[in-house]
Amino acid sequence: MTSVLIAGFKHETNTFSALPTDLEAYKARALYYNDEVPKQLRGTKTEPAAFLDFCNAQNWQVTHPVYADASPSGKVTALAFNHISGLIVDAAKSQPPDAVLLSLHGAMVMEDAEDGEGELLARLREQIGPDVPIAITLDLHANVTDRMAALADIVVAYRTYPHIDQYEIATQAAELIRRTLAGEIKPSTTVVRGQMLNGVDSGRTTAPGPMTEVLASADNLLSQPGVLSTSVCAGFAKADTHDTGPSAIVVSDGPAPRFTEMADGLIEEVWQSRHRKTVQTVSIEDAVGWAKNAPPADGPVVLADFADNPGGGGYGDATRLLKAMIDADLQDTAFATIYDPVVAQMCWDDGLGALMHLNLGGKIDPAYGAPIEVRGKVTALTQGRFSLKGPMMGGQRIDMGPTAVLTVGGIEIVVTSGRFQAYDRMYFEHARIDPEKKKVLAVKSSQHFRAAFGPIASEIIVVDGGGGLTSGDYRQLSYENLRRPVYPLDLD
Repeated sequence: MTSVLIAGFKHETNTFSALPTDLEAYKARALYYNDEVPKQLRGTKTEPAAFLDFCNAQNWQVTHPVYADASPSGKVTALAFNHISGLIVDAAKSQPPDAVLLSLHGAMVMEDAEDGEGELLARLREQIGPDVPIAITLDLHANVTDRMAALADIVVAYRTYPHIDQYEIATQAAELIRRTLAGEIKPSTTVVRGQMLNGVDSGRTTAPGPMTEVLASADNLLSQPGVLSTSVCAGFAKADTHDTGPSAIVVSDGPAPRFTEMADGLIEEVWQSRHRKTVQTVSIEDAVGWAKNAPPADGPVVLADFADNPGGGGYGDATRLLKAMIDADLQDTAFATIYDPVVAQMCWDDGLGALMHLNLGGKIDPAYGAPIEVRGKVTALTQGRFSLKGPMMGGQRIDMGPTAVLTVGGIEIVVTSGRFQAYDRMYFEHARIDPEKKKVLAVKSSQHFRAAFGPIASEIIVVDGGGGLTSGDYRQLSYENLRRPVYPLDLD
């Protein structure tokens, strides 16, 4: 019987974050072992669920030692990396697989090495040898290295942002593994990068633009002989590594120079479109002013806190947008979320209905928005546990820890003990807030929120206050390892 090793080890590393990504960070989001993997993930819209379903349909024997995913933050500690990668390698040693399916991100940076996925693949290859096929799925924001491409036979990246196609992409990767095991193909991966830190409109696919256009060009290549899969990654610009930035991937039936030429053509298209954007950010002052004076509409005005997005490594406790909303006395408004475990616990200690006078947020780095003095009422207390129900990662369980709703004036603020990007309505609904009935919603997210909130929004305003680990102002960061020159730091 065919034996397949399935595992997941994901992290989008913001190397400018002061928060280390240790085992506790993985436990805070998703760290499942052995039988916990199918128990927690089967039936969800995730890559491991697709791998499991595909293998079951093929009657393949499956080993699934670990699935690990931590919220974007600082570098992955050596202890965490060695522990999780060791479980994957040990599983391959104890039960040698005929093939490997891995759910990775593609922008993991370790304390002592800048290519986490490449290091994992190298350790795995050392154990299983060069002939066992490996397929990996990557985030659309992967920083894809030559080492990844050399060590993985099949590399397939998401094609949507917000990421709503993880299950389908994993199924595609698994099908290529099936064809490989059947002797139909001998896959090889080619990756090409350009002199760009950022490009293709940061990968947005919610409107026609640079990313949708280059993906169409990538699709056209599938008609060429030998082309098995094509991917375009926008890269993750908040990782200070040599290979950070957009890339083009061609998976082919055997290597050949023409496949490199195809990838080169895609990267040239990315370069030519580098100045085009489908979304413009606005200042906090303008955004709050518009939200306050917006006429009655069918659906809320959604303010997205671009500069402090936990989904890109933001601390999640920056207060600039929230303070402006409080100062403007916005009414009929909800805000998700502020990461402040101290305040969340204080609310729990004082109980439902308590009147609180405290300093909220801004505790990790006040430079991005100092703690704000607020007076409010505790209007809800939850354990912060729920399952996502939106199109992105639907069904996956979330545990934010003790959570409170602190109502300040006309704003219901969801205060959490864990750092999470608010890209699903359940971040409000689990706390008995109906987002559809609010005049204004604010979410700490830059793009993923559109999948769940776009359909109910009367208007979307993306806010960049200029201060925050995920701000679009790259010049405020000091890159030391990035290849130079690159757009937009050195090239126009």
